[in-house]
Amino acid sequence: MAPHASGGFVSTLATNKDRFRKTLISDQVYDLLRQAVVEGDLAPNDRVVESEIARRLGVSQAPVREAVKRLAREGLFTHVPRRGHFVVEISSRDAEYARQVREPLEALAARLAAEHITEDQLAELDAQVERMREAVATNDVSGFRDADIEFHTLVSRFAGNPLLARMWEVIEPSLRTLRAISDPLFDGDRRAMAEEHGRLVGLLRSGEPTKAAEAFADHAAGRGPVPDARETKRPARKGAAAKRTTSRRSGPKPS
Repeated sequence: MAPHASGGFVSTLATNKDRFRKTLISDQVYDLLRQAVVEGDLAPNDRVVESEIARRLGVSQAPVREAVKRLAREGLFTHVPRRGHFVVEISSRDAEYARQVREPLEALAARLAAEHITEDQLAELDAQVERMREAVATNDVSGFRDADIEFHTLVSRFAGNPLLARMWEVIEPSLRTLRAISDPLFDGDRRAMAEEHGRLVGLLRSGEPTKAAEAFADHAAGRGPVPDARETKRPARKGAAAKRTTSRRSGPKPS
């Protein structure tokens, strides 16, 4: 495990040790590791040492190994032969690819959903917005992101097109990975972001497919009314930020 991750993450392991005396230990380890990634205690390129995690939690290595493999399948960890697992690092290109695919899907889902969405379905979306507000109030970053993803997953289902819903299911794990890895750097207003989702529900409720589609597309592409303050800090010259990131942190390389 990387030295700079030993502070908050090691403290988290110590305080959670007693939780792992019950059944389904691998699920509990999975939740703990996933939360550590989402909240930034485990940063991109940090090495995940199964034996150390097991020792600090007071459990056998088997459930830890199972949890790590599960996170690797979801794309949060990557395995380097003879070196172990590392937290993945998402590039700006990866994020752009995700936006390119997500934007038209979100627009189509919103357009279709706005045409026939029911009050019960709108209530489900309202509930996710309320989850976001509660997460902001308690500073629950992981909970906020889960509610955010679930919100958009529900819209894809409410569109009423089974193929669209299946396409969303294909990209959802990648979106979760991008959010888990990239969003700890988010420098915007999460409270305003929660209210922006409330505005999106209002557009679906109004039954105006074109306006809903445009708003969801802008939201997916990052053109919405809630800015990320990092955008104003980025240099105008393309690639400059990426070069600084590369020089600051060299990723795990196979031996």
